[in-house]
Amino acid sequence: EVQFVESGGGLVQAGGSLRLSCAASGLTMDDYAIGWFRQTPGKEREGISWINCIDGSTYYSDSVKGRFTLSTDDVKNTMYLQMINLKPEDTAVYHCGTGRVVKTPTIHLEYESWGQGTQVTVSS
Repeated sequence: EVQFVESGGGLVQAGGSLRLSCAASGLTMDDYAIGWFRQTPGKEREGISWINCIDGSTYYSDSVKGRFTLSTDDVKNTMYLQMINLKPEDTAVYHCGTGRVVKTPTIHLEYESWGQGTQVTVSS
């Protein structure tokens, strides 16, 4: 059974930083595309970053590009999301997971399995 456990969320002031962790079990990250999305009540799910571990290609949404950095530790089978210069609009529940790479209309990850999430709250 594939499982993801996110951690590292919290309350931070605008301009601050957080690092989220995602521990994966039941799969070897090297063989999959994995990533992060966030969810806010009343809004659509937003995919923010993912990596195709097979070829190392990494993708970021325009809303986080230049501020968030995705990395992986293959030994620990863990993925991280380093977030800097956080903004109030980054407030959301952050989930990690895996799914299918879809190439239309633009290449993205369609999530099929994900964890419970970790809350990130950015105060102004």
